[in-house]
Amino acid sequence: MGSMIVPMEPINHVDDGNGDQPASHAARQRRPKFPNMVAVPLLKKATAEFLGTFILMFTQVSAIIIDDQHDGVEGLMGIAVSVGLAVTVLVFSTIHVSGCHLNPAVSIAMAAFGHLPPAHLAPYVTAQVLGSTAASFVGNAIYHPVNPGIATVPSVGAVEFIITFVLLFVITAVATDPHVKEL
Repeated sequence: MGSMIVPMEPINHVDDGNGDQPASHAARQRRPKFPNMVAVPLLKKATAEFLGTFILMFTQVSAIIIDDQHDGVEGLMGIAVSVGLAVTVLVFSTIHVSGCHLNPAVSIAMAAFGHLPPAHLAPYVTAQVLGSTAASFVGNAIYHPVNPGIATVPSVGAVEFIITFVLLFVITAVATDPHVKEL
């Protein structure tokens, strides 16, 4: 069974432009949405997810530690802007390789809606977890935070659920809508 993945899983297709295909081949082949794109190996996708998640989490950890070490000079807005800019740069850098999920919840949502092959889910989530774990260890090694207990304690509630739902809805809609042009 072929996957319905468009921006996340390009098809390996070379088109000579003249459209000369025998009728028997035309009926069997799926017409690609992006004919000039080549399939990306899973290892390269997982590496892009690892590096993207590493960069995102390192940026976030660095912003929080620097803010704490300098008596709140950045503040919540500075930390949010730092992380937002990191996400923007990462989307433009890696979306063509792996889809730039950067979050296991996004990967699970993409797999659930058929935009990520189920076989790719475990490598994506593993790369994302390893990338974020490595970023926190590197941040701790570089900055030697005075208070290594800086953490947010997640609480499961309606607000977190709604915010996560809105985030995943927007990501899924933008990443999978055939009417949205390439970023």
